[in-house]
Amino acid sequence: MRTKIWMASGAVVVVALGAVLFVGGNDKKSPAATDTSNVKQLVQEYSSSSMKDLSASITSEQLIVTDSNNQSTKYDLPKDEFFVSIAPYVKNTHPCATHSLTGCQGELTEQEFNVYVEDTAGNVIVDQTMKSQSNGFIDLWLPRDKKYNVTIEQDGVKAKAALSTFKSDNTCVTTMQLVESI
Repeated sequence: MRTKIWMASGAVVVVALGAVLFVGGNDKKSPAATDTSNVKQLVQEYSSSSMKDLSASITSEQLIVTDSNNQSTKYDLPKDEFFVSIAPYVKNTHPCATHSLTGCQGELTEQEFNVYVEDTAGNVIVDQTMKSQSNGFIDLWLPRDKKYNVTIEQDGVKAKAALSTFKSDNTCVTTMQLVESI
């Protein structure tokens, strides 16, 4: 009788330990997921490719990658940089707040734009010609917790907008319509 009790107790312990390991092992907050050193490279890879079996979106604080089994991995963004993706447009746009690196599609794909970003103190952050990606977006990493004035220009038409990089701000900007010189 004692042997049966010991065996039953042992089985319960093994099952409980297995459950703890299974549930704990399913945590997607692994060291790789919290390491921000390669997150900018990951963002670039997801943004510029057409990965069919993955979905990737980016909030003001995390890159969230979801695989074909609906399992998500979250990567923390750098504490001092904010990601924003801008889709300048002429005719067609879509409403967006949280940028989907693998789903959002802008109108003006693989085209060159003059991009100018300055903070409210007048410091120039970006002043260069940039090419939109195959998804029609221009990705920027800007210093966090600031306000900016952004101008995007192409062939004599411009779009201007104010944006900020605070915790609750959007990572997707689809409201910059290129119009005759402003």
